[in-house]
Amino acid sequence: MSNKSSIVLFILFFTQTCAKTILITGAAGFVGSHLSKKLHGQGHTIIAIDNLLTGYRKNIQELISQPRFVFIEHDIIEPITLDQKIDWIFNLASPASPKRYQQDPVHTTKTSVIGVLNMLELAKQHNARILQASTSEVYGDPLQHPQTENYWGNVNPIGPRACYDEAKRCAETLCFDYHRKYGVKVKVIRIFNTYGPGMSPDDGRVVSNFICQALQKKPITIYGDGSQTRSFCYVNDLVDGIIAMMETDPEITGPVNLGNPDEYTILELAQKVKDMILGVEFCFKALPQDDPTKRKPNITRAKQLLGWEPKISLDEGLKRTIEYFQKHK
Repeated sequence: MSNKSSIVLFILFFTQTCAKTILITGAAGFVGSHLSKKLHGQGHTIIAIDNLLTGYRKNIQELISQPRFVFIEHDIIEPITLDQKIDWIFNLASPASPKRYQQDPVHTTKTSVIGVLNMLELAKQHNARILQASTSEVYGDPLQHPQTENYWGNVNPIGPRACYDEAKRCAETLCFDYHRKYGVKVKVIRIFNTYGPGMSPDDGRVVSNFICQALQKKPITIYGDGSQTRSFCYVNDLVDGIIAMMETDPEITGPVNLGNPDEYTILELAQKVKDMILGVEFCFKALPQDDPTKRKPNITRAKQLLGWEPKISLDEGLKRTIEYFQKHK
């Protein structure tokens, strides 16, 4: 047998023996669909769960007919039993934009409390690793800048955003309690603003809002004076970080910030979109309640523990995202 044939056989054997059965909740959502495609492309078997409230079947349509991919329409607020052995669980189920999670705040809270409990029980039953997608919203309107993982945050527990902020904080608590009490292998990440192809045009996130308004030649709506800051991570970079976190040793539980540390004002973002899509103007409206004035991740822990940092610049990411919306308008 030639050396080349031996290498090919070894790669096939290695891929097959390392392939896992992976459950992804929120799999038809923006980030979940990108994660599903990446992991399926690596040779893993994917069990995709989504209730399709904010996710879309079209996001994973190309996978549905593929081998090693199963889609289950299900709300994780309700328990689920799976006979097939599960190795990894990525829990991404939850609306992620203020517009979406405030539409049904009670359901949003249930998703990140009852739903997380159900997923932790499943992880316990299968002795599976579980990664909980938390959020930078746990920091609220931060008094520390940039935000490190040991910062406890400044959240309004009774405001209109609390259904998401506080529910995600509770989800983190449950993960670490299951880890301490039952030995469940948990991983917690805190995701900062993410954008890219596959975003829903009406989900209320600032990048998709600006691009869609500009493509329709409508004024770009800026809330407040635009001086509030955000850090924008391209979705491919985020997915790489999510997988890198899951692959770390069991003793690395997090939380770990995943986001792009490059900080921009909302006005700067709007200007970039305006420069790429000519012929639009700005309009200014009142700032929503509890909207954070600053948001920027400290990703020192991600660099040290995961060997991860974003690669795609905002200019390049916006170019790719605009091209996506132009193609799918």
